[in-house]
Amino acid sequence: MNRIYSGLLGVLLLTAVLAGCSSHHHHGMMGTGNSDAYWQKGQQDMAALIDRTVKDPDKAKLVNGFVADIITELKAAREQERAYHRQLYALNASYTTTPDEFSKILNESAQQRMGRSAKILSLRFKMKDLMTADEWKALADQMLSYSGRYQHGGGAKPGY
Repeated sequence: MNRIYSGLLGVLLLTAVLAGCSSHHHHGMMGTGNSDAYWQKGQQDMAALIDRTVKDPDKAKLVNGFVADIITELKAAREQERAYHRQLYALNASYTTTPDEFSKILNESAQQRMGRSAKILSLRFKMKDLMTADEWKALADQMLSYSGRYQHGGGAKPGY
């Protein structure tokens, strides 16, 4: 059970870093035409962390490929969630909408989220399997330090 929590924490940490990597001014960018630049900057920042951590260039290239796959999943998930929210807004505007109609969309959303989470978790373990324990620890430490720059109130919280 502890291994599951550690795996989920790793995925959440990776997601936080990728989502927060772009800049201190990234808030609000997702609704504009800069969305691709936001994700590209996050991917570049992760590539730099990986290149500093994974000494074998071939392994680093493979790890960066998994990061690219994770980013693709995160982007698709964000767009899918937006679509579900638009559907919920439309239902909310209708006086005659039934609870079942809301439940259907919420259930679809939850199923999509779980599927994407499982895929991202699988990619995380593929990344980890390419790296040594020391490389993984160094990367996780750098990611934690790096993600702390983008949290409100300063650095990373102890214990995370």
